[in-house]
Amino acid sequence: MLAPGQEGGLERVVAMLADGQRGRGVHVAAVLTPDQAENHPFVEGLGALGIPVTSLVVGGRSYVSEYRRLAVLVKRLSPGVVHTHGYRADVIGGAVARSLGVPTVSTIHGFTGTGRRNRVYEAVQCIALRRADAVIAVSRPLVHRLVRSGVPRERIHCVPNGFAPPAYILERSAARQKLGLGGDACVAAWVGRLSKEKGPDVMLEAISQCDPPWQLSVIGDGPERDRLRQQAARLGIGDRVTWHGFVSNAGSLLAAFDAFVLSSRTEGTPIALFEAMHAGVPVVATRVGGVPDVIAPTHALLVPPEHPRMIAQALEEIARGPSAAAQRSILAQARLHHAFDSAAWLSAVDAIYDGVRNSHERLPMRLPWRSQPRAESGVRRV
Repeated sequence: MLAPGQEGGLERVVAMLADGQRGRGVHVAAVLTPDQAENHPFVEGLGALGIPVTSLVVGGRSYVSEYRRLAVLVKRLSPGVVHTHGYRADVIGGAVARSLGVPTVSTIHGFTGTGRRNRVYEAVQCIALRRADAVIAVSRPLVHRLVRSGVPRERIHCVPNGFAPPAYILERSAARQKLGLGGDACVAAWVGRLSKEKGPDVMLEAISQCDPPWQLSVIGDGPERDRLRQQAARLGIGDRVTWHGFVSNAGSLLAAFDAFVLSSRTEGTPIALFEAMHAGVPVVATRVGGVPDVIAPTHALLVPPEHPRMIAQALEEIARGPSAAAQRSILAQARLHHAFDSAAWLSAVDAIYDGVRNSHERLPMRLPWRSQPRAESGVRRV
């Protein structure tokens, strides 16, 4: 269960999880606002995979209606476990499931920590998580954050995201052609939501300081878009930045680039980083969240957050030493497929499902609407 955006890391994780669990039974509930209802890429992507999905279209603040409609859906599906992703699903979907006696699991993909409104949302989310049967944290720093927020430590499971390779990756020339990139200039990729916690402003500052100059391709959209365009113009790099907006299956195009930069201020275990490692692109990344557990200096150039000059120096190093950069990329690709295999990840999540379901089945009380025992392969709601 989730309230999806266009196609971010959270959405890709849910899609991989649903695809990997279809043999055990899965049904995805996607809560959409009216402006998202038509041709939503996440919902259409699940449909293309043959994964059952129910879209619930509700107003942005129609929480009572959302609660009631989710309750009807949960009663109809009679799931073995409800798995929520994101603060809205954790708060409303988790409350629905618990009211109906269904065990709940939540995956915490990260906290932005930016803006008063987001901090309020995250505080309410953490209160709801105290009542979850299990909470999956995708990085070790998130475990500590959850404990500080009052979530019982024994219910927290640290399970970094897994990675399922995309069906295809375009070769460099085809990817550059699709993105409209020409010439021989070095081009860095920045992929993500254009929001403060992702550090796109830091990336622009870094590009303005590169010598020799680098071009930058920004793939993604978000609330900071207009401000970032103004920043690029103010820095005098407007002609060196290409704004691609939202690009479906962006991971399949990363071979087009000479470097991939993650300039985030905070992270969980970023899927975009996995995609760059799989594509064999030299990586520059800030040392935040779960990133140091994914890559070490042997795999990528790591820098502290909020240091655009160090990002610029890392790009300059890649340009000066392409052989060393290529060797790091080979090691990063090998680490990805050894340490973040999707089969092991799915097994870890399934074990958590089994644990919470078995704990509930040992409880003496049964709600009347579920008078029949659930099958072992009971429906999963993601």
